[in-house]
This record gives sequence, C-alpha cells and structure tokens, in this order.
Amino acid sequence: MRTAATLAGLALAISVRAQTPLQILEANCGSCHGAAQMGGLDLRTRDAALKGGKRGPAIVPGKPADSLLMKAVLRQGDVQMPPGKAALPPDQANALHAWIAAGARWETTARKSEPSWWAFRKPVRPAVPAGHTNPIDAFVAAKRKENRLTAVAPASREALVRRAYFDLIGLPPSPAQVRAFADDPSPDAWDKLVNRLLDSPRYGERWGRHWLDVVRYADTGGFETDVHIRNAWRYRDYVIDSFNQDKPYDEFVKEQIAADEIWGVDLDLEGAYEMPKHKQKLIQRWLGTGLYSIGPMAAEDTFYGDQYRAEWQADAVDVTASAFLGLTFECARCHDHKFDPIPQRDFYKMAAMFSGSEEREVPIVSRMAWVEYTRHLPRELMVDELKRKVQLLERRTRGREQTPAERDEHESLLRQIGAAYLRAPKRPDTANVLVHMDKVHDTHVLTRGEWKQKGDLVQPGYPSFFDQGPPVRDRERRKALAEWVASPDNPLFARVMVNRIWQGHFGSGIVATPNDFGRQGEAPTHPELLDWLAVEFASRGYSIKAMHRLLMGSETYKLSSAASEANSKIDAGNRYLWRMNRRRLEAEAVRDAVLAVSGELNVKQVGGPPVAVPLEVEERNGMRDAQQWAVSGDPADFNRRGVYLYVKRSFRLPMMEAFDAPDAAASCARRESSTIAPQALTMMNGDFANEQSRRFAARLRKAHGEDRAKWVAAGYQEALGRPAAAAESARALAFLEKSSLERLCLMWFNLSEFLYVD
Repeated sequence: MRTAATLAGLALAISVRAQTPLQILEANCGSCHGAAQMGGLDLRTRDAALKGGKRGPAIVPGKPADSLLMKAVLRQGDVQMPPGKAALPPDQANALHAWIAAGARWETTARKSEPSWWAFRKPVRPAVPAGHTNPIDAFVAAKRKENRLTAVAPASREALVRRAYFDLIGLPPSPAQVRAFADDPSPDAWDKLVNRLLDSPRYGERWGRHWLDVVRYADTGGFETDVHIRNAWRYRDYVIDSFNQDKPYDEFVKEQIAADEIWGVDLDLEGAYEMPKHKQKLIQRWLGTGLYSIGPMAAEDTFYGDQYRAEWQADAVDVTASAFLGLTFECARCHDHKFDPIPQRDFYKMAAMFSGSEEREVPIVSRMAWVEYTRHLPRELMVDELKRKVQLLERRTRGREQTPAERDEHESLLRQIGAAYLRAPKRPDTANVLVHMDKVHDTHVLTRGEWKQKGDLVQPGYPSFFDQGPPVRDRERRKALAEWVASPDNPLFARVMVNRIWQGHFGSGIVATPNDFGRQGEAPTHPELLDWLAVEFASRGYSIKAMHRLLMGSETYKLSSAASEANSKIDAGNRYLWRMNRRRLEAEAVRDAVLAVSGELNVKQVGGPPVAVPLEVEERNGMRDAQQWAVSGDPADFNRRGVYLYVKRSFRLPMMEAFDAPDAAASCARRESSTIAPQALTMMNGDFANEQSRRFAARLRKAHGEDRAKWVAAGYQEALGRPAAAAESARALAFLEKSSLERLCLMWFNLSEFLYVD
C-alpha cells in the first residue's frame, strides 16, 4: 500500500512530466516576458529568445551554463527568476537545462496561452461545495475541514446587532434598538435589521469613508504649500450619495474615469429657470471625475507645464490602478516593474489616456445663473475697492501711531467692508472636474520618471498583459479606459471590489493586500470563494448592497469572536475564519461613537464644505500656518460625523492620527490598527473626550435624576450595548462613592469593549 508521501511524490512527478520546457516557460515567465516584454525580453518565440533583451541572449543552444535563462532560474547572479521567494522546482530546472543542452528546439501549440498569474485570469464560477445553504459558508467550511478547524459558536444577538450597526453605518445602536432586535422572534429579524441599516443615509457616510481612503481623499494638496482644494467636498458628497443610492459599481467607476466623455455635460436651460432633472443627473455624474482633482500636488510643480502634467498624469495612473485594478503601477514609472508584468512603457501608455484632459474649476450652474451673478458683480467689486482704501490708509500712516481721525476712518472702512461683503452676490456653484484641453500634449516614456528626460513617444493604450480594450479615439481616451476597466472581461475589476467589501465586514480581505493582486501581494486564502463572489457580483448587477446582504446573511459572519485554543494552535491568525475577527474602531468611528453616546452627535447636517473644528493652542502651534485652518462658523458643525471633517494633508487632527487615520498621500487600502500610548492619552486627557464625558453625565442625570443605580445600568447599555453584570454594577457604584459620574462616563469611553467590535 502506497503512503501519502509516495502518492504526493508520484503526483509531482506526473505533473512535471506533463509539462514540456515550453510549458514551463509559459507558466513561469510568460506574464512578464510575453506581450509585456519586460527588460526587452520576449520568450514566446525561439528567435526572440536567442536575441534576448537588454542583458543579451537568454538562451545559447547547446550551452546551458552560458544561457542567462539558466543562470536566472538557478539564481546565480543578480537576476533571479521567477520573481518572488519561490524558485523553480529542481525537476523543472533540470528539464530546462536538458532542453537547452539538446539545442532548445521550439515546438509551439496553436492554442492561446492563459496568463500564468491567478489574478490575471478571468474568474469562472466554481462549483459550490455541498452541505450549506449559503455558498459562502460552503466554501469557508471546506477550508476549515481541510485545515482541521472547527467553527466556534454563534455570537449573541446583542453582539450581532452591535456588529451590524458599526459595519454598515459606523455608529452604535441605542439600547432600544438592541432590545428591538434581541426580542424579535421572527425568522426574518436579521434580514429586516440589515435592510433597515442599508436604507439609512448613515450607510453612505460609513462606506463612503472606506472608498475615500482608497482614492486618497483630502481637502488640501499637501507638501509645504498644502494648497486648498476648494471643491474637494463635492467629490466626497458624490461618493456618499452613490453608496446610498446603491449605484451599480461599474457605473460608479465609469463616472469617475470619464463621465463627461460617456454621458456628456449640458448646462443649457430648456425654457425654465430650473435645470431639467436629466441634466442635473449629468452634473452629478460629472462630479465623479473629481477623483482626479483631489490628489497630492506641490504648488512648485506648476513652474513648468510639462512637469505639472507629468506629475498629474502619474497620480492619475497610480490611483486608477490602485483603486480599480488592485495593482502597484507606480513602480513602473521609473523602470520595468520588478515583479509584475508591467513594463515602463505600459505606465506611459496609461498616462497617455489622460493626455488631453485636465482638472479645472468650472461652474456647474446654467448660463443664466452665471449671467445673473455677473449682473450683481459690482457689489463684490465694492468690497475690493474698500479694501484698497484701507490699504492706502495703512500705507500712509505706516511708521507712526494713527491720529484719532485716521483711526475713526480706519474703523469706518472696516465696518463698510463687512456690510458690503454681506450684500455681495453669492458665488455660483463650481466644481473641480475633468475637462478637455485645447491641445493634446504628446506623452513620452520618461527616463527614471524625470519629466525633463523624454524618451520614446507613446500612444494611449492598455497594459500589454491584458486583452486589448475598445478603440481609443482622441477626445474619448478616458471613455475607452473606463469601458476597459469596468468590462466584465477584466479579470481584476470585480475581484478587487468584492475583496474590499469582504474586508469591510471581516477585517481582512480574502486577499490581505487589497491594492496589490500582483506577485508581491498575498495569495487569496479562499481563491474559489473569491472567484465565486466576483462572478456573483457581476450577476447581481454590481450591486454593493446585494453583496452586503449576501455576506452578512452567512453563518460565517454571525460567528462569535471567542477564542479556541485548539484552533489557535493551527491557525492563530484566523485566516480560515473559524471565528469572527475582533476589530478596533477606526478614528472617525471612535469619535462618532463618543458623540452618539454622549447625545451630541449631529446627523441632521449632511454634506457641504468640510468642518474645521477648533484647535487647542498646542495643535495650532504645530501647524505651519494657522491661518490655513478656518474654524467653521456654526458650533453645531463641530459635532458632525467624522467623514465631514476637514482633511489637511500636512496636518492631521491628533485624535485622528492617534487612531491611525491615513495621511492621504497615497491610496490607503486598509487602515492600520495600532495600540500606542497616545490613544490612551487622547481618550483619558484630551479635551474632546473629557467634554463629551461631561455631556454624557448630564444626559444620564437628565434621564434618571440622582439615582446612581440607574446611572450605572443606563450607562452600560448606552456605551456597550448590553446590561451590566452584577460585579460590574457593584464596582461602578463603589467607584461613584469616591469619584464623579463624569469620571465614570470617561471610564466607559476608555474600555476596550467600547473601542472594539466583537
């Protein structure tokens, strides 16, 4: 009887015998040295292999020791192939050695080769393992069984409702909402809860924030100048609205890349003062192209037009590849990608897709509205003229104390400026979007990415390792790019997004590197499940809300976060989902949860310009120019949701920074979850936490008078979504004998159970 080891060896031998040397080359080298021709090397034909690339001939027939291919395969020297950690198995290396020694005969088949890397192959719906109603549970259970793991028990209903609230709307449930679900015996109680949360306008604020991380959203450009992006918030609101509408993901992506080229823009009125609804929709689509106006930008780049365009196009390629394709294209700006089949030329072919387009601030109102504004423009000019008078007066009196008459004149002018400013017409709405330039500038390969070192001229095109997309017309370049990116035939499109949705619910994606589906990224833990989800996503019309329902309807999602010693010995990182991952709230969710529990959260005001909250003296001193932080005029704004806070690239609010808010310099695929001392200092000593603990205490006193027992009972329900255990109540009451309710409220905010979701 054969042993398992013998059978494994036999299987390996059969698999090696089944692969010819050309099949070995195709499987391991084809993605980089096929159509992509990285390093100038093409291994698809004998002549091309003998010619070689930048380093010389890859194969010297009859001389394996002199062949660069064998040196790379054996990892002798500075070129080690295939890229990554795993070398070719010895049997395959020996097969190539013998083939070259025998003359490297080249016999190819007529079939079209499949990409060698899993992520570049179009997903195909796999068969669902038997045994479970929900396909997700079937795939996950099969992996658990394969790894000798056993699922833990389901979570309590109290834990489930809190999990659902934070996952979908980023806010804690009220005690009444917890009770309503916990006491609902109907079989569809869970489905009703999920649907109610998906219908909430708070949903778009929560999931819009996830997307804003991915597309490196900010209200300023960063670097030393940190220029203000006047209308960045319009893109933020577009994203939130799109999630709330459950806009099909393919439409969402196309709008961001090329709404103006696909659907057009028409701001003309049709015999009435109000813009027709179908044209209002065109404007809303156009706002999606604001994606390309919110990237990091150094003001000094504008000293040279070519430099600004090179930097802007490079950023456009980076964010397009990261957000929609899950690939690290930026590596190819300066040289051929070291691990993925992305030659430098492909980077600039993609950059050329954006040539002829530029970001510009434009009116998004009718021509009549703009003309009406100009009719009243003299009121605005009056402000300017009054300012000139003030400047002349100050210049005349510079170097001495003003006379009483001059002081009176100065104060009078300032009052007149204020009055004139209030009478000045409101500036018509504008947006930063993509428009067409009068001239389409040529795109060149840039040596080492330097804008002054122009190499070969390139035409707009698609990555060479993918099938080609639709024809590229000169004034519809982005349209062609959008249709290619969002095509059902693009193997990355649906995979990347369903992986992001999965990460939003389970804490880690099936691919743990959501922006890197290439060779340097993590392999999928459940590849069949990922492909099944990608195909299912497309079949459901790219509805993101449908995927939420599917994932949250699984028994896998409803597992508790309890530990298991036996499982932990096999899978300490819970890669195979034998329990739910316990997750810390993100920075905005921590802040929003504190405000919600204290009763101060303002959810009535939504959208609009970003909120700049007051800063402490130390915070203002840490800013390069405090004049760039214009505190919002309405104090009610200060308690709005975190997604509406002003995002300044050169300065993060200390509380946001302590809880790992991204710096927005580049796409953030997944928030870090650190445990550092500033978090405790922020929550224990910070003005925000202490002020909200006072508000929470006042709320409890208003509801329960001076009844300490009711304070404790209500406090646990409000802060943690569950009743206090007897021992917890006793400790809290004992604490109140020596300290205040305000300090007890602050303690609740600092509990791990408050900051984490089970």
